[in-house]
This record gives sequence, structure tokens and C-alpha cells, in this order.
Amino acid sequence: MIDYKLLEALTTVIECEGFERAGVVLGISQSAVSQRIKTLEIRLGQPVLVRSPALRATPAGQRLLNHVQQVQLLERDLAKSLPAISEPSARLRVALNADSLATWWADVVGAFCSDEDVLLDLVIEDQDVGLRRMREGDVAACLCSAPQPVAGARSVHLGSMIYRPLATPGYVRRHFPRGFNTRELAEAPAIVFGPNDQLQNRFLSQCGYHGSVPHHLCPSSEGFVKLALAGMGYGMIPEMQAQQELEAGTLVSITPDQPLQVELYWHFWRHSGGVMDRLTQTLTSANRLNS
Repeated sequence: MIDYKLLEALTTVIECEGFERAGVVLGISQSAVSQRIKTLEIRLGQPVLVRSPALRATPAGQRLLNHVQQVQLLERDLAKSLPAISEPSARLRVALNADSLATWWADVVGAFCSDEDVLLDLVIEDQDVGLRRMREGDVAACLCSAPQPVAGARSVHLGSMIYRPLATPGYVRRHFPRGFNTRELAEAPAIVFGPNDQLQNRFLSQCGYHGSVPHHLCPSSEGFVKLALAGMGYGMIPEMQAQQELEAGTLVSITPDQPLQVELYWHFWRHSGGVMDRLTQTLTSANRLNS
């Protein structure tokens, strides 16, 4: 039998990104956390953590994390019929992109979390790389642009988000005085979410431009809009996030006829139990995305 106290230590160390913070969460000393991890590794006969250069799970540790995620969800269902074994609330760790969180996500899942007594532990990842968290066993589900699920998981298409390269009218007049053309892109400042953000590259490729561009890095969906409104650059902003600015004319698209459509897929582990099935049904029936 697996000792779930040892697995709890592994999960908490990964979630807290360190032994000291994991000890605080578990209510034990840092050395006690280390001892639990060591005991787990001795019983398995192999390491479950790589401690440098950055703390991460080994392949064996990833499989254990996947197992814990699914067990927690199944225990949540069991508690419906055996309330004595239930904890006050369930915690569900999900990876999703910042733009979904800034727009439609909360409206869709708010009532579900209240009705199901579920607490969310949200991990913000770009939609192009969120699936990595599933593969590493760090999350029970993720929202990303990859259609192919990892082994042991399922994916459901939720629809698409429409992005437009938005900037102020003044910015457009300054950097594209003769109208949009790819020659100006080499000098027109852009706003990019972070090093994993592929939206900019997709947009540039869609325009037939394959060079580099000067850019600000801004890891915030709300900050994107603020920087664009300040005339600092153009950014790939969800159409649904900038409705008011588009209607008021404070933001305009530098390429009105070339929106970027990004498909979004919901990935979750198979056999995760009823709570995940109900969350999936909530997401698929919400119809908040273009489909």
C-alpha cells in the first residue's frame, strides 16, 4: 500500500516549490518533510525529486503526482456517500491561460465551485505550454491550445478566442502612417506576454513577416490593455476583453481584416470522478467562446 502521507509531502513540495514552505502548509518541520521524501524514495528505490538546478519531479515522481490528483478527485466523489471521510472542501489544481482568467473563466465556474464546495488552485500558463503541467503531473486539468491529450487524459474542444493586434489611433498614425505594411513591423514596438507567448509569432507569420520586432514584456492580461492604451505598443488582446475600448475607439486594430483565432481545449485525467465530469460539463455547456 502507498503511504499517502508521503505522497502528500511530495505534492506539497512541488506545489510550494520548496521544503520550507511545504512544512508550513503541512504543519511539520522542514526536516520532517525531507524525511518523508527520503522515505518515499527508499521505498520506491529511485528518486522522486530533482533538487537542482530547479526543484522538479522525476519521471517516477510525475507518475505519483498524476496518481494523487486522480485519487483526490475520486475521494471527493466517495465523500458524497460517506461524509465522515470528507475534508471541509476539495482543492482542484488547474492550469489555464491568463486571458481566459481575465475574461470568461470566473463567470463560468463561479457557481460550480460554490455548489460543489471546490477550491481552485490556479496555475497561470500560456495557452501553448499549459499541457506541460499535465504531463509533469502538477495539475489535474488544464486549458490550452493543444488538441492532443497526454497519455491517460482526455481533451474537449471548448471553442476559440479571437485576438486582435490592438493599439491607440495615435500609435497607428505614428508607426503605420501609410497604412499597415510588413516593412513597418521591424520598428513598431509590440507588447508580448512572456517568453512562452506564441501569439505574437503566430500573428507575424500570418502577416507574412518572419523577422524580429522590438517589444515590451508584460506578464499581465490587464497590463496588456493598459500599456496599449498608453500608446506603448500594439498587443494581441482578446476581442472580448477590449469590447469597451473598441467601441469607444480608444483602441483599434492595426490589421482590421486579420484577426487571430486560437482554439482552446480542456484537458483532464480519465477516471477523475464525477466532480471533474461535472466541471467539464459546466465548461462545455457555457458557450462563452466562439465555436
